[in-house]
Amino acid sequence: MIGKEIYKIYAPLGAKWTEWIRPVPFIAIDTYNRKSISTWVDRKVMFLKQYEPDTAIFIDLPGKESIELGIALAPMGYRPIPIFNGTDEQKGSKPTTDTYLVESSLITGSQKLKNIHLENNANPVFLLDSYRINRYRATKSMFDNSWDLYGQDIPSAEYFIENGIKKIIVIGTKIQRDLKKIFAKFQEIGIKFYLTDGYLPATRVILKKFEKEEL
Repeated sequence: MIGKEIYKIYAPLGAKWTEWIRPVPFIAIDTYNRKSISTWVDRKVMFLKQYEPDTAIFIDLPGKESIELGIALAPMGYRPIPIFNGTDEQKGSKPTTDTYLVESSLITGSQKLKNIHLENNANPVFLLDSYRINRYRATKSMFDNSWDLYGQDIPSAEYFIENGIKKIIVIGTKIQRDLKKIFAKFQEIGIKFYLTDGYLPATRVILKKFEKEEL
């Protein structure tokens, strides 16, 4: 399949939340002749027992793991929404984030997702790469393709609430600085946040306002 066909599996016509899917990795699938990944892991959902109609999920694990867990949540009723925004490295350089692994995993994930029925209004599970904020001192051989998530990259707090979302679960080791900056504002208007490593049940977290920009 070409990148456009794979994109349509993640973003079928008429499905809610899909307008936030980032096109960058799907374009790269064609540009760089990506192939499906052979080391895919079929993960089990351990932190959640059933679909929760008032809940959206953000998976902030290494890219491949995010996609695998996002696909595992689909049979439960959550729609995977890839929001990866890292560019591919220049030839001969080493990237700070592995977009090849993300793009290849999206291909394999699409092959599984196309066989799973999801309602058009299924709640979203947003897929992130926790390595996105990796930054190193520039060298001639290092390509900095790190990226941050910004408020305009995801639905507004008001949109979440208007669509019945009162709770957001973040899967990761912590709520990283770019998410924390966005979510602190969400919290102010009543959205509750929970954190899990993907295995244990999610626990409530209270986000603090930034005193200054974190580096």
